[in-house]
Amino acid sequence: MPFNKIKARLALENGTIFSGYGFGAISENSEGEVVFNTSITGYQEILTDPSYTGQIVTMTYPHIGNVGVNQFDVESHKMYASGMIVKEISRIRSNWRSEFSIQEYFEKYNVLGIEGIDTRMLTKILRSEGSMRGIITCSSISDEELIFNTKQVRDMNGLDLVSEVSCKKIFSFEPKDKSGYKIDNLKGFVPLKKFKVVVLDFGVKFNILERLSNYGCDLIIVPSNTSSSDILELNPDGIFLSNGPGDPDAVKYAIETIKELIGKKPIFGICLGHQLISLALGGRTFKMKFGHRGSNHPVQNLKNNTNEITSQNHGFAVDINSLDNLKVDITHINLNDMTVEGLRHIEKKLFCVQYHPEAGPGPHDSDYLFKEFIELMNN
Repeated sequence: MPFNKIKARLALENGTIFSGYGFGAISENSEGEVVFNTSITGYQEILTDPSYTGQIVTMTYPHIGNVGVNQFDVESHKMYASGMIVKEISRIRSNWRSEFSIQEYFEKYNVLGIEGIDTRMLTKILRSEGSMRGIITCSSISDEELIFNTKQVRDMNGLDLVSEVSCKKIFSFEPKDKSGYKIDNLKGFVPLKKFKVVVLDFGVKFNILERLSNYGCDLIIVPSNTSSSDILELNPDGIFLSNGPGDPDAVKYAIETIKELIGKKPIFGICLGHQLISLALGGRTFKMKFGHRGSNHPVQNLKNNTNEITSQNHGFAVDINSLDNLKVDITHINLNDMTVEGLRHIEKKLFCVQYHPEAGPGPHDSDYLFKEFIELMNN
C-alpha cells in the first residue's frame, strides 16, 4: 500500500509518464533534472547535498526511509534536492537516532516526492537516453500539458546554480559533536600546527568541513564571489575549493578568482572545485550523458597503481584531451568510463579530485587526500 493514497505522476521531457503516489508536500510540484543515484544508504545526506540543487533524484535501491531522519546526518542546513523518486517509502522508521520519518522530512521542507514506480525502468531510460528534465505532480492537468511543462524546466547547460547555494557572508566553522559518530581515521598523523584554511563555498558539504577540521584546520568560509585580494588579505595557509551544483563553465567569476590565486597559496579542490581549477588552468569541461552519482564508483590512483571505491555526485566532467598541453599530471582515472578523476599541477602547490573523499555517504578509501593537503601546507 502507498504511504499516501494521493496519485502522482512523473513526466519526462521525452514524453514518458510514470504513475505512482505522492509523499511529502503533495500540494507542490517538483521540477528539475532527473538523475539516478546507486547508493544503498545515505538518502538523508543525498537530499541535503547542495550539489543536488535543481535535480530530482532517483534512488536505485528500492526501499528508502527505514532509518528515518535525524539532525546529525545532514550535509547542509536544508533539503536541496528538488524531489525524490523511489520504489517504496518505508512505513516505519527504526533507528535510535531517528527524529523524523522521511514523509515528515519532505513535508517540513515543502518538497514533493513520488513512490510506487518502477525505478529500474526509469534508470534504464536515463542510462540509454541521458539525464533529462522532469516534473512530479499530484495535479490533474493533462499528460500533454505536463510533458510540455517539462520542456520549460531550466536546462543545466550554462546554468550557474552556485550563486543560489553559496553563503552570503564570511563565517568560521565550528565542528559539531555527532554523538560519537565523527570519523577521525588520522592513524597517528599529527599536523605540525593548526592551519588557517579559506573555503570558497560553491555549495560545500558539512562533512568536508568536518574532515578538514579533524585534520587540524581552522576554517574560514567565504562566499563564491569573494575576490582573490579579499581571500589573500585573510592570510590563509591554504585555500579549499568546494563541491557545488550546475555547469562549472557558467561560474565565470570563480574561474577568474582561481586564476589569480594559483601559485599564491596551496590549493585543494573537490568536485566542482576540481572542474573550476581545470577551467582556470585552460582546460574544458563537458556535460556527461547521465553523470556519476553513488558510493561505489571505482577510481584508479595512477601514482601508486591502487584502486579506490569512491563516492561521487557530478553531471559534468573535465575533458581529458584539453589537459594535454597544460602543466598538470592526471593522478586519478575513473575505471568505468576513463574520465578524469584527479590532477596535480607540476609546478604549483595545487591538486584536485572529481570525487568525494569526505564520504558522506560512502567509503573512506580516499580520506588520505585531506592528509595530502595538510602536508602541502606543512611544506
